[in-house]
Amino acid sequence: MTRCFAIGLDYGTNSVRAIIVDVADGREVSAAVWNYPHGDAGIVLDARQPDLARQHPGDYLDGAAAVVTEALALAGKDKTFSASRVIGIGVDTTGSTPMPIDGHGNALTADAGLANDPDAMAWLWKDHTGHAEAAEITQLAGRFKPEYLAKCGGRYSSEWFWAKLLRAVRVAPKVLAKAHTWVEIADWIPAQLAGITEAGKIKRGICAAGHKAMFHTAWGGYPDADFLQKLHPELARIRQSLPDKCFNVADRAGGLSPEWAKKLGLPGGLPIAVGAFDAHLGAVGAGIADGTLVKIMGTSTCDIMVSPMDRAMTDIPGLCGIVPESVVPKYLGLEAGQSAVGDIFNWFVSKIQPGGKEAGSHEALTTAAGKLKPGESGLLALDWYNGNRTVLVDQRLTGLMLGMTLHTSPGEIYRALIEATAMGARAIMERFEEYGVNVKRVINCGGISARNPLAMQIYADIMNRPLAVSRTLQTCALGSAIAGAVVAGRSAGGYDGFQQAIDAMTGVQEKVYQPDKASAGVYETLYRLYKQLHDAFGIAGNKQDMSNVMKDLLSLRDEVRGAHS
Repeated sequence: MTRCFAIGLDYGTNSVRAIIVDVADGREVSAAVWNYPHGDAGIVLDARQPDLARQHPGDYLDGAAAVVTEALALAGKDKTFSASRVIGIGVDTTGSTPMPIDGHGNALTADAGLANDPDAMAWLWKDHTGHAEAAEITQLAGRFKPEYLAKCGGRYSSEWFWAKLLRAVRVAPKVLAKAHTWVEIADWIPAQLAGITEAGKIKRGICAAGHKAMFHTAWGGYPDADFLQKLHPELARIRQSLPDKCFNVADRAGGLSPEWAKKLGLPGGLPIAVGAFDAHLGAVGAGIADGTLVKIMGTSTCDIMVSPMDRAMTDIPGLCGIVPESVVPKYLGLEAGQSAVGDIFNWFVSKIQPGGKEAGSHEALTTAAGKLKPGESGLLALDWYNGNRTVLVDQRLTGLMLGMTLHTSPGEIYRALIEATAMGARAIMERFEEYGVNVKRVINCGGISARNPLAMQIYADIMNRPLAVSRTLQTCALGSAIAGAVVAGRSAGGYDGFQQAIDAMTGVQEKVYQPDKASAGVYETLYRLYKQLHDAFGIAGNKQDMSNVMKDLLSLRDEVRGAHS
């Protein structure tokens, strides 16, 4: 049988990855990674503005050339592979990561005067400079367009499209003067690969538009110009450049241009799927289904579920939107998440550096943390080191570590940080179920889930659910490759729909992390204390007494230590 292959491009926070997979079963034939060269680990920062995080658009295009050509060269070692049998390409990116472009669809950094201007670059998802603007959008929508807020969890976030644009038009006049429109990189990269040279012909994906830019068919697409005019006239102008129709990942963004085909060594006209966010295509690569919660664990974490579009669904406060077909066709896509998870662990190891490089490595700290029992440290943390994405939707919240004494060790802190992220994960799961979205199965994917058994066991104990792990490390890239196989269609050797492709190309590891009954019992006590802190610091007007928390942590610590002395 002639084998067919698909390429998945996965644009992460620090690097871009390409994988080539066998369409028949999802087998990974090759993979390549390219680190973005600009800024600090690919992120352009400004010490004067801690909330600023940008990326250079040139890194996306240079990265595509680098990883695809390398992956093709590596795949050539497989006798079943031929570049001529690649049938489709899919693309996923971070988001919301919008950028200004000119009328031809070019990044403004191509202009010599803006080449090194962070405001002309892509505004990375973790850029929170628009926090005041997000609050302003929330307030205005609450007065005039409450339906806008209802579809995005009740509060607009500084991580999202319009907050970043509103900030930009207020602080970046040079960019404002040259920007024809703004586009998510999830839409821009496929358009670039397809050689689209008119900004108005770029197909906008429903994933980015629906979850981050308040697009909904109920009000004709993006927010209306009158509402945006109240925020700033420039936003109303940009609205006129945006389409009234969006597309899902089963649609074609275009065909691979002759220029890119020659550069990459692939057939010209190769179908490219409409782009989507990494988490949504990661859910596809993990095997998303009705009742399945997919947790994509990386620098941050996204939690994705789907529900049939013909099933009644109420709006859920705190979610990053409930969007028709944002994950797969014919299903509502439900997105939640945490603004930092892996970033928290990396902060502790890289910035705090407890005990030096060796004693303070992830491996050493994981070993030390693994020797502790739940509750033994006496510590409790809040996981808001980069704000709270769900369920509070507040990027002005910060991290907290409670219970430290003169005896507290780095391993204890490290474990408390893992526990905090797991408790944040449980809060999200409970929000889904509180509004009738039953979680029947949990699948984790990403580097943390594959490489850190201790973290997975802690998550299983705190969430008190069995946790499966995706069988591939490249879940997001696999999801993109699946989109490439679907957009190619059965006649080309791909699939006519996502369900067939998911069934054939995805799977989970044999090991499933089961909650330990004793540990889960201790964590019930800790989680109640976590929720007490969560609500006291995160919900305005909450005036509950917290004088018990420190003492309860000490009592639990003493009980646990006495139990195995």
